[in-house]
Amino acid sequence: MALSDITYHPAPSKPKIVLPIGACDAHCHVFGPTDRFPYAQDARFRPGEAPKEKLFALHDLLGFERCVVVHSGCHGYDNSVTADAIAARPGRYRGIALLPPELSDAEIRALDGQGFRGARFNYMAHLKAGIAISDLPAFATRLKDFNWHLLIHMDNKYIAEMAPTLSRISVPVVIDHMGRIDASEGPDQAPFAALMRLLEHEHIWVKVSGSERASRQEAPYADAVPFARRLVETFPDRVLWGTDWPHPNFRSSPPDDGVLTDLLAEIAPSEAHLRALLVDNPMNLYRFDK
Repeated sequence: MALSDITYHPAPSKPKIVLPIGACDAHCHVFGPTDRFPYAQDARFRPGEAPKEKLFALHDLLGFERCVVVHSGCHGYDNSVTADAIAARPGRYRGIALLPPELSDAEIRALDGQGFRGARFNYMAHLKAGIAISDLPAFATRLKDFNWHLLIHMDNKYIAEMAPTLSRISVPVVIDHMGRIDASEGPDQAPFAALMRLLEHEHIWVKVSGSERASRQEAPYADAVPFARRLVETFPDRVLWGTDWPHPNFRSSPPDDGVLTDLLAEIAPSEAHLRALLVDNPMNLYRFDK
């Protein structure tokens, strides 16, 4: 499988919104360079390179001081590309790992020392799952000793099905990208109702990122914003936001991250909600220094 074209916007705009001090992009990725960090042989997608230097430049433009790099399936279980990125900005960047279920506690402890704070599992058709849903509670018990959390990326059709399992997990659980809802289905859709019910459990968090993925419109993705805003207003202490740069597997041309960042003025319009979303909540979950 050949590498695809570059996935990120070549000239993102500077956002109009001024972010609070300590603002965190809680979801982004780095890809390559592949001569140093090759893609896994069984990778289901091979994006264009998006190295850490491009990510750092984007964050400097947008105004993010902190970041959580989510390891991508194209690099498999070798988390070294993500470790390299977070080591380059020590204390300011954290990581989320992809782990095989048989990984030893010693290996998890080593990742924790490198700045990793959780493990991601995918339940999307285009990504490798990694672990059976029924095995998540036992695996989560192992993460509890490290003060880690689970990051779950799932198709919206699985929200109701996975809810009974996720509701009894012993560590915080973060749902990626608003549960990958389809904004065109409207506010009364069953997947969003299931997500709202799941969030009634106090250990469940949600990323209100992915407006561009939830939307069936072009920028500025207005149909998705009310979903994100409702989540922020209802669960203000358990919401996070990220750019999702460099937007792998996006449906069309890559979004402008400046436009996405400006959506925060509508997603979290009050100063208190914006600070919780970008500063306080990431500080607590990812254990950033105050």
